Amino acid sequence: MALSSLLTWRVKRLYYLMQRVAGSVVQRGVQGTAARIAQEFRQRTAQLPVLALEPLEESHAPFALPTHDAPRVSVIIPVHGKLSYTLACLRSIARHGANAPFEVIVVDDASPDATASVLSEIAGLLLLRNASNLGFIGSCNAGAAAARGSHLLFLNNDTQVTDGWLDRLLDCFEEESNCGLAGSRLIYPDGRLQEAGGIVFSNADGWNYGRFESPEDPKFLYRRDTDYVSGASLMIEAELFQRLNGFDARYSPAYYEDTDLAFGVRATGKRVIYQPESVVVHFEGISSGTDLRAGVKQYQLINKTKFAEKWKDALARQPAAGSSIESAIHHDGRPHILIVDALTPDASRDSGSLRMINIMRLLRELGWRVTFVADNYTASDREIVQLGRIGVHALCKPWSPSLARWLAKERDSLQAVLLSRHYVAAPNLGLVRRVAPRAKVIFDTVDLHFLRELRAARHTGNRAMLRRAQLSRRRELALIRACDVTLVVSPVEQALLSKEAPEANVELVSNVHEEFGRRTEFAARRDLVFVGGFAHPPNVDAVQWLVDEIYPLIHGLRPEIGLHLIGDIPAAARPNLTKPGIQIHGKVEDLAPWMDGCRIAVAPLRYGAGVKGKVNMAMSYGLPVVATDIASEGMQLRDGENILLADDAATFASAVLRLYDDELLWRRLSDNGLDNIREHFSFSAARAALRRALPETDTV
Repeated sequence: MALSSLLTWRVKRLYYLMQRVAGSVVQRGVQGTAARIAQEFRQRTAQLPVLALEPLEESHAPFALPTHDAPRVSVIIPVHGKLSYTLACLRSIARHGANAPFEVIVVDDASPDATASVLSEIAGLLLLRNASNLGFIGSCNAGAAAARGSHLLFLNNDTQVTDGWLDRLLDCFEEESNCGLAGSRLIYPDGRLQEAGGIVFSNADGWNYGRFESPEDPKFLYRRDTDYVSGASLMIEAELFQRLNGFDARYSPAYYEDTDLAFGVRATGKRVIYQPESVVVHFEGISSGTDLRAGVKQYQLINKTKFAEKWKDALARQPAAGSSIESAIHHDGRPHILIVDALTPDASRDSGSLRMINIMRLLRELGWRVTFVADNYTASDREIVQLGRIGVHALCKPWSPSLARWLAKERDSLQAVLLSRHYVAAPNLGLVRRVAPRAKVIFDTVDLHFLRELRAARHTGNRAMLRRAQLSRRRELALIRACDVTLVVSPVEQALLSKEAPEANVELVSNVHEEFGRRTEFAARRDLVFVGGFAHPPNVDAVQWLVDEIYPLIHGLRPEIGLHLIGDIPAAARPNLTKPGIQIHGKVEDLAPWMDGCRIAVAPLRYGAGVKGKVNMAMSYGLPVVATDIASEGMQLRDGENILLADDAATFASAVLRLYDDELLWRRLSDNGLDNIREHFSFSAARAALRRALPETDTV
């Protein structure tokens, strides 16, 4: 292309972009316009997803939509012409479906094309026809009046849905306290992000957060409260929608009605939540164009004035126009905590991960904004989604700056920093104190490493290991004294620190478990299960002892009793563990089949520290446990009441065989084990401890 032609194309493109930005709902003056233009000229990156879209063809190949006698969700799609987009939208719904029962209602707003005749042939579709043009608001309200579902999902006809689009929005109402409105992550057809929730400034201007950026950036992949979500895809309970009298007719025919609805929801005390796992492709501008001076689009400026008048008092509490986007997106005043751990937690990997995930869930429940970073600054896509599902922002390569740069940027927003494990806390404590001096520093030991090392040294008689343990003790105690609060998981360790470091502020935050309950009874169960990965040395020793000395005594008398080994067991270690009756499953995504199907969990640990998640996990399912004394330490357990204890191979095997055939004993241990979880390892117990450990804030 000649230079002159290239410049002409650039100028035309620039002019087009300026028109597009000027006509957008997200104006913020010259600074915002410049940012938008810069974003448009960015190269499309390799991280952007390849979207499989339905073709925009008006040819009507027969297809049907799912139907249900009792739909839980009513999907309401207002249309005015643009038949090809409507058909593609409906085909995407038919293709992806949903787990929840739903119905689809299309409101034909006096379309000038063949919309009514073509859509009337689609099986499973409820088609409503307005006698005259009512506009977007009137059509949405008409669809809501005909809806049967307990939840309404308003969807533009210039959208296409993806897997999980509907079910993930429903998750917000089931998993987030006081959710009133939930909205999707909107993607452009070329894969760029269109909206990750919206910000409203004090002058009533709006901003679509993340516009033109990569939808794979973790800062857009976690659930959070937001000022509003786009009406292109939003869900609300039908009862609340009716209580708010639907979309306000003062904004007819369209524009600002979704922002107004969000403010109305918030005025009732309920929350507006952005849900990144609900992904919807939106062909923005197809329905109403982009020219502020013509058609329906001209009502954007008119309705902004109406919105400003109606919500004058609420807008006074919104961020000022010109505020930075990153500060504005978190203007709700929630206290902010950074958590640094060795690895990004994965609940299927180890009990420490499960504890950390549940602590972060509790922090969010207590009103905190949570940011997490692994010491290696990495996180898999799966781990990012796991954290995003509980409302946690994961910092990781290549998206985030270095920890030092991030701390310097966020220093004024941080009320607390939690450093997990001594080998993570030691190199990061000085940085945190220097860059974010006002943040309260919490040291989460996970377990006292020096205590575990001392016990391992005594167990093996290794003098070099004993010297390393003594060095670890000095370093770990120094960290405990240097931090504002220290968390331990066991009352034994809390008592130990009261002697070793009496000046330290030590709180007990043990393992945190849901109570799954006993879902299978004694007679329907069989076999034994051990859970524990080889990344933890005590597990390596325990499995070898179990396989070499304990299980052969059981198998010799009762060969029908199998043993299941679950955990990250490397291939090189498996040949030594492969013996008759033993099944090695390795790492599994879900422990429930073994927790519900096995008759006994075994925990033959001979050294270690802290509280053993494998014991807690089994008891949370009502699965009785045979364990050593060290495996039961710090858990308020009593032999014969809620656990069976044994410290040598013969006694351990005998206890397993006794319990395997004694249904009354089995049931007593099951019931009392569940009681132990409720009393000592529940969310309520951890919540109270976290409240004591965290700094006082206005929102907690």
